[in-house]
Amino acid sequence: MSVAKRDLENRKVTTHRLIEMKQRGEKISMLTAYDYSMAKLIDEAGMDVILVGDSASNVMAGNVTTLPITLDQMIYHGKSVMKAVKRALVVVDLPFGTYQGNSREAISSAIRVMKETHADCLKLEGGAEIKESVVRILSAGIPVMGHLGLTPQSINKFGTYTVRAKEEEEAKKLLEDAHILEELGCFAIVLEKIPAKLAAKVASELTIPIIGIGAGNGVDGQVLVMHDMLGITEGFSPRFLRRYANLKEVITSAVQEYIEDVKRQDFPNEKEQY
Repeated sequence: MSVAKRDLENRKVTTHRLIEMKQRGEKISMLTAYDYSMAKLIDEAGMDVILVGDSASNVMAGNVTTLPITLDQMIYHGKSVMKAVKRALVVVDLPFGTYQGNSREAISSAIRVMKETHADCLKLEGGAEIKESVVRILSAGIPVMGHLGLTPQSINKFGTYTVRAKEEEEAKKLLEDAHILEELGCFAIVLEKIPAKLAAKVASELTIPIIGIGAGNGVDGQVLVMHDMLGITEGFSPRFLRRYANLKEVITSAVQEYIEDVKRQDFPNEKEQY
């Protein structure tokens, strides 16, 4: 690899660079992270975008939904990730209750996240219904990534995690919302758990990058939850999830071996003490 190409690949990923990637047909890789150590590994591996997702509510705090996580907790996770990342674009989720229905609270929440975490941008769930909040946040110069389809913060309204926008009316609204978000100034949109054909249509009609999770391969990039794709979590196996490792098995085995060594006084041995 030439020095120029290496420097190009290693330079900081920005919102503008993501749009350039879409224009030249380069797919965008995105993964969640919530702490310093994992964020450092993921960034050094070459990830384009790291999402400090409100999925931390599930995989880090053990909640059933994303709803309980607070703004302070998201800021904590965002700070931890930002200390580790040098290359990837870092997106922080605004949690439930910090922007819906109140644009003044939305801008206050957004400014706190940006000032206290030093993140690059924010992600909000919803379309036309959060228009005022998106406009106000963008007016402060804060980049916004949208999120449509299955929006976990609205799970109590949906009542199920099933595929969204299968019916014509909901699909039409999703497409309209995507155009609204682009027109407002969002730099990208995540589409979660919707039909692949609809996702491809959105990606083809919009000039901003469309990142999918359970939205097929006709979009501009993909995102997964780190704990799911590394096989740390169990009991969650949607069709769109590919597990790239089985760290649950690796970690369990290592811990059990450590316990056994401690019990039989094999650890520490003479070389492992002072």
